[in-house]
Amino acid sequence: MQKEIMEGTVKCSANFVPLSPISFLERSAKVYGDRLSIVHGNVRYTWRETRERCIRLASALTRLGITRGDVVAALAPNVPALYELHFGVPMAGAVLCALNTRYDSDMVSVLLKQLEAKIMFVDYELLDVVKGALEILSKEKVKLPHLVLISDAESELYNKNWSLASKDAGYESFLGNGGSDFEIVRPNDEWDAIAVNYTSGTTSRPKGVVYSHRGAYLNSLAAALLTEMTSMPVFLWTVPMFHCSGWCLTWTVAAQGGTNICMRNVTERGIFDSISQHQVTHMGGAPTILNMIVNAPQSVQKPIPRTVNVMTGGAAPPPQVLLKMKELNFNVTHGYGQTEAYGPAAVCFWKPEWNYLSPVEQANLHARQGVHHLGLEDVDVKDSKSMKSVPSDAKTIGEVMIRGNTVMNGYYKDVKATENAFKGGWFRTGDLAVKHPDGYIEVKDRSIDTIVSGGEIISSIEVESVIFSHPSVFEAAVVGKPDDHWGETPCAFVKLKNGCNASADEIIKYCRDRLPQYMAPRTVIFDDLPKTSTGKTQKFVLRERVKATDSVSKDS
Repeated sequence: MQKEIMEGTVKCSANFVPLSPISFLERSAKVYGDRLSIVHGNVRYTWRETRERCIRLASALTRLGITRGDVVAALAPNVPALYELHFGVPMAGAVLCALNTRYDSDMVSVLLKQLEAKIMFVDYELLDVVKGALEILSKEKVKLPHLVLISDAESELYNKNWSLASKDAGYESFLGNGGSDFEIVRPNDEWDAIAVNYTSGTTSRPKGVVYSHRGAYLNSLAAALLTEMTSMPVFLWTVPMFHCSGWCLTWTVAAQGGTNICMRNVTERGIFDSISQHQVTHMGGAPTILNMIVNAPQSVQKPIPRTVNVMTGGAAPPPQVLLKMKELNFNVTHGYGQTEAYGPAAVCFWKPEWNYLSPVEQANLHARQGVHHLGLEDVDVKDSKSMKSVPSDAKTIGEVMIRGNTVMNGYYKDVKATENAFKGGWFRTGDLAVKHPDGYIEVKDRSIDTIVSGGEIISSIEVESVIFSHPSVFEAAVVGKPDDHWGETPCAFVKLKNGCNASADEIIKYCRDRLPQYMAPRTVIFDDLPKTSTGKTQKFVLRERVKATDSVSKDS
């Protein structure tokens, strides 16, 4: 029957075009041409202007010798140039790799060598990092990339004695080398790479994750749906654009003809001022951003008359933070995903009947990771060995696994890691979770972060949630500390709120009053928590720190 139906049909340019986010910019330039696309300080661009700038960028890259499949590197905060690179680079047929702005020179040199990037765009604030990386590469006799410098005011580039190779080394001058009549290079296959994004490095050395035009297109539209982003939103960039291509929201905002409010540095004052000045409708960020908002000084906070939709990811936000965000008129949607899933993969879709529950019950439900979004085929919790789904009893722990068109092509130049990640026909996240009777998943921990004490498995997330509820605690992270008798015992790293005090004994007693005794931390260390630039705590750093900080810890 299928064969008969297909008789007389033909696949051609009239009915098939490889999916690509490039089309979002093309459409917005036509539909929303005169509307603001980008706002950054005094800089204002419309969608028509943004398209022309991206065309010139693609043209300039091509004239420099960039061809289909070449990698273009970038190291910059959330400024207009980085947003334009998300379109201009693929419009030249190339692949964008926006690097983590917290990388040091050693890491940048390693990744540039792996990427074999022919050109690198670098923000003036990060130039010293790149100079250090290039010095390392030059000693290794590696061909150095052509540098283009980004600055809020290009005249600054020539006043800093940076020894530029030429006047064309500035971003705006580079755009001037491009033509407005450039013919966009579209993907031959929608599975072609559009970007390489490195993982956050919370548990190991960062790995390059390859995104396709198809996956980016689908995840961008899914992101619009799960954030309830209608046409012409105003999006505040508190998510790093280098992280999962800004959770694909770089392309989502273009698809909806929205306005991108760029922020070079994310601060409490900047967030509240931007929301007030620009009537922001949407933003996103790790729980760290939410924590920053709810703990902002009263002198910084401003009334928010219009609800701001916020998508958060990473570890589940503590209920206390969610309650406070709601009081401030922020509507938080908890997403779940990984770099390998283009950012968000699942979301805690809100059910109307939950509106009748108590605020605390609602906050606990908000903290679930939920169900897969429309762009993904499936999310499940499975036994990692048998690959059978765990029962939906909210108790049995298994590994979160996902599959679908918004899962990475694979790890850049790492066949073995790709094969291991896809073993069994699913992407193995390494996250441990339970599945509730309604099908919603709830992540309990990363497999590497669970603590095994006397044969009992302890979820570090559960212990952290209790510690965080202490009124004096600003941040908390729990890792396992080696113990001769128990194997491991929970060790808590705690950062207190400004002006607050709490002793190690007080934190330990607080936990013992609310948790089984074996789950309560036996050690408390008061210290800052090492973070990735996306706000995730680097627990592997804490595990190393545990071994050397007994002198400032409290054992009970």
